[in-house]
Amino acid sequence: MDNTDVGYPIGNAGQPWGNAERVLWLSRQVRQRSYETDVLQAIDQLGSRFDVSEYGRLEYAQGSFPLFSIRTRNWRDDLPVVLVTGGVHGYETSGVHGALRFAEQHMADLAGRANILVVPCVSPWAYERIQRWNPNAIDPNRSFYDNSPSGESAALLRLVAPLRGRFLMHIDLHETTDSDETEFRPALAARDGKVFEPGEVPDGFYLVDDTGNPQPAFQQAVLAAVSTVTHIAPTDASGEIIGSPVVAPGVIEYALKELGLCASITGARYTTTTEVYPDSPRATPEQCIQAQVAAVRAAIDYALAHA
Repeated sequence: MDNTDVGYPIGNAGQPWGNAERVLWLSRQVRQRSYETDVLQAIDQLGSRFDVSEYGRLEYAQGSFPLFSIRTRNWRDDLPVVLVTGGVHGYETSGVHGALRFAEQHMADLAGRANILVVPCVSPWAYERIQRWNPNAIDPNRSFYDNSPSGESAALLRLVAPLRGRFLMHIDLHETTDSDETEFRPALAARDGKVFEPGEVPDGFYLVDDTGNPQPAFQQAVLAAVSTVTHIAPTDASGEIIGSPVVAPGVIEYALKELGLCASITGARYTTTTEVYPDSPRATPEQCIQAQVAAVRAAIDYALAHA
């Protein structure tokens, strides 16, 4: 089970992981930070101004993880609904803290204009372990579909289900990191019995639009706001970002629903996935959080202006 020929120290070349490999992988995951301290305490402080509720709970051998959402108080049925999600991949730190920062500093400003639903940390086990997958070696952000094998994804799907058809906008906050190339993509290839093919991590912020529902003006409005905070990712020598053709500066497209991605879950007219690069020598952790907040604010402003 220890074969570096696959580009990862677990598994055998050409063979998808079985239970033994998954157990070995799980045994190597170490808790590095506290969901309780970093996230739950921040959510608790918002309870005096917003409606905070537990929408699910993940029961793992390593602990019990309550899942929380933050809603606009005095929810109004005549207003559009916007969704902000972070921490679908728990290791992507600025997504979690960008969602919390937006709720703390800007969410109240939208009272009377929209109903805001913020889910700051979809994957708390992975947040604590700075990991992409959940304990079962499943990627929540490829698992947003009926009968999902990911408890994280299934819980979020249940939360939004009663509101489908009312969402105007959904922004999902992510990062692309150096560890994508050194850890997470090699692990994915090994798990699936495939050969790891190295890629290039883009230096800067970019967005992922929906192939099935492209909204180019919306994406550009978000990028314009973010560019005042941090730099936008250039294309590589092939005119691509992470292996996808660039359809406009700083924008690529994915087939969101077909891939089971979080940004597909609402059916909203306006959707985007942010990607911040926290390992850039040109960006600080604080800039990454501010970039996420700028993206959320610009996305909501544009969507409301064009509702």
